[in-house]
Amino acid sequence: MEFHSRTSRLSSIDSENERPAFSRIPPPSVALGPRSSRRKGPGQHGQSVHPNPPLTPNAAPPSAMPQGISNPLLPSAPASPPTPAPSPTPHQRSATWHERDDEVEDPILRNARFVFGSLDMPSKEAWLTSLVDICDNQTLGFLHRLVGPRLKKDPFKVLPDELCLRVLEYVDDPKTFVRASSVSKRWRELVSDDQAWKTLCEKHEYRRMSTESIGSTFTNNTPTSTTQAQWGTFPRSVSPARVKDSMTSIDENSDNIGHLSGTLPPRKAKRPRPKSTHRSHFKHRYMVESAWRKGGRMKAKHITPDQGVVTSLHLTKKYIIVALDNAKIHVFDTQGEHLRTLQGHMMGVWAMVPWEDTLVSGGCDRDVRVWNMATGTSVHTLRGHTSTVRCLKMANPRIAISGSRDTTLRVWDLVSGTCANVLIGHQASVRCLAIHDDMVVSGSYDTTAKIWSITSGQCLRTLQGHFSQIYAIAFDGQKVATGSLDTSVRIWNPYDGNCLAILQGHTSLVGQLQMRNSTLVTGGSDGSVRVWSLNTYTPIHRLAAHDNSVTSLQFDDLRIVSGGSDGRVKIWDLETGTLIRELSQPAEAVWRVAFESERCVVMASRTTRTIMEVWDFTPPAEDDERCGRRATASTAGRIGAPNEVLTGETNVAADQPLPGLDDDNMDGIASKENEVMMDAGIEDEDDNMTQDEQIT
Repeated sequence: MEFHSRTSRLSSIDSENERPAFSRIPPPSVALGPRSSRRKGPGQHGQSVHPNPPLTPNAAPPSAMPQGISNPLLPSAPASPPTPAPSPTPHQRSATWHERDDEVEDPILRNARFVFGSLDMPSKEAWLTSLVDICDNQTLGFLHRLVGPRLKKDPFKVLPDELCLRVLEYVDDPKTFVRASSVSKRWRELVSDDQAWKTLCEKHEYRRMSTESIGSTFTNNTPTSTTQAQWGTFPRSVSPARVKDSMTSIDENSDNIGHLSGTLPPRKAKRPRPKSTHRSHFKHRYMVESAWRKGGRMKAKHITPDQGVVTSLHLTKKYIIVALDNAKIHVFDTQGEHLRTLQGHMMGVWAMVPWEDTLVSGGCDRDVRVWNMATGTSVHTLRGHTSTVRCLKMANPRIAISGSRDTTLRVWDLVSGTCANVLIGHQASVRCLAIHDDMVVSGSYDTTAKIWSITSGQCLRTLQGHFSQIYAIAFDGQKVATGSLDTSVRIWNPYDGNCLAILQGHTSLVGQLQMRNSTLVTGGSDGSVRVWSLNTYTPIHRLAAHDNSVTSLQFDDLRIVSGGSDGRVKIWDLETGTLIRELSQPAEAVWRVAFESERCVVMASRTTRTIMEVWDFTPPAEDDERCGRRATASTAGRIGAPNEVLTGETNVAADQPLPGLDDDNMDGIASKENEVMMDAGIEDEDDNMTQDEQIT
């Protein structure tokens, strides 16, 4: 009984330690002693067994095992398992791999969270402030990483489309638009809305959405309102999200696709993207402006095999027209391909003006000729002037006005080929003309400018004030600007003849003038280009453009292009007055420069030959049709090579003149009496030129 009680007590101890009883082996002195004495004792068979005395706290249990027996178990008894390490106490137990620290929430934290939730906002803020004050940098960093992402919200996910588009109206940079489209599908849908791009077009002043620039299919005969004419005719702005909502979803199984295959276009025949959108217009204009600054494709051609002076240059939507002092007029397409040569003048051509397919020219032979550039034929030969025709302007397709060194102006009817009126009043050569509506303003070597009525032929005003010859004039209907050899520029009121302002700053002849809106740009023989405000009559920019005379000057709303006798062509930013780039490699001299939004033509003298450089800033073609039209240009050169001469099939070798330009009698056409003076960028002519009219 005592043995069984000890065994029971040991088992209860094991159960208190949360360990199975069979895994615990009693110490040899306690558990094995009685078993060995029972099995090995001499009184095993029939002998009485005396039980051991009970254990006391201070007494070790007596052992009946002999000292000489090493293994108390019998050979036939099973081996006992090894004794494991002592079990740890509840306070010493380590957590296993599947246990979590947050399984049991601390009651203090639970109560604190409950109390925090019941506080008002000021108390919560005070509590959080006190907690933040006792946090170290590491804890604050953890708090920042935890709170930061939770504070980021996408407003475009919750706001309606109208408010989102209103937000996008405040974006000025197109690069931001492009980056925003990569944020998410929702952002891409909003940024792709045409209304957002229309606002961006307005901010960048990309207002002219002509059919030529964006490839619109609308015809010119379609009546449009003022707003439609300014922005183009477009359907109502529709975003991809709205389109997607109205589309019928198509199941992707083969049966449905086969059923609809007859109504869908072939896979290779892609439906062309609509080009008449503000997004496509903005992209086109933005790429054009970028090409003006850093790119462009250039094609160079030799016009004459010898030195030839370019007296006039015009660039239209269909043609490039070049007039030379050898009595020839060359007509090219806008890509620089030679179309035809207009021959009929007997001496140098000094003035010409185009109007669509009609060209009016005049020169040293005192004749005014009307040409059809589409066919190359001479329509009329208008005679009446008694000296060199120095300037020409067209009021409309029917009326042309010429100014001559015979001091008169003549109004010509181009339909009938007759002189409609003769304007007499100047005392010296008429050097320049400007037309607006029914009024024409003429500048003369007699130091005066006169305002005439085209229909009546009467002189309305005489503008007096210059001290020397007038070489340049500009007229916008509200103000008249005149540039003179006396180095000054005068601004006049055309309706009362009063001088509004005298603009001084040039140190030599002012031979180049252009007026646009409230801006006036002047170029002088001192090599400088000046930008003036017609509102305050003060200079905006003073540009040290060239080392010699400014021979050509033109500007638009964005840029100024100037050419000089130093052989350089430079592009300036109109708003800031900074130099954007030098367009071409320096030449011996630059005769003329003309440009429009996507093209620029430079006439220069290089290696004793007259060269025409045609710069194309049109973006690369995106579809097969445009690629086909410009296959030659795209394969011949790449953007970024401003001095590269293209060598495609349409180009002419450097030592080979164009067809029709290799006449043997080219040198004999212009006589020595008509020799050109290019001093200070001025050309004078005519065998009857007096000595006092020559400018040295």
